[in-house]
Amino acid sequence: MTEKTLYQRLGGYDVIVVAVDDLLPRLMADDTLGRFWKNRSKDGIARERQLLIDYLANASGGSMYYTGRAMKLSHDGMGIDQNDWTRFTGHVAASLDHLGVKDPERADVVGFIESLKAEIVD
Repeated sequence: MTEKTLYQRLGGYDVIVVAVDDLLPRLMADDTLGRFWKNRSKDGIARERQLLIDYLANASGGSMYYTGRAMKLSHDGMGIDQNDWTRFTGHVAASLDHLGVKDPERADVVGFIESLKAEIVD
């Protein structure tokens, strides 16, 4: 018997889209984190949204192909600090709550997000 991927356990592509569509507006509306989207065009934000969907789908075991840059390169020079990271993870938790994601999937998502910290925080 093959264990299901996190992608499958979360519910696949459609659930990842719903999660990104819940999380991204939270981040953009945040008093501190909103600065990262302040001067982005509507098309630029749409592209970032799709890249995030593709990245999360791929990283969680789905068949989506991620064409964006590596996390380190994407976030290099942005000045993301520990306060930003704490605010970001708070929004991730709020989105997981809103979507009703329970353990063990919640722990797996949080663990994955935390594994990216060194590549994102300056």
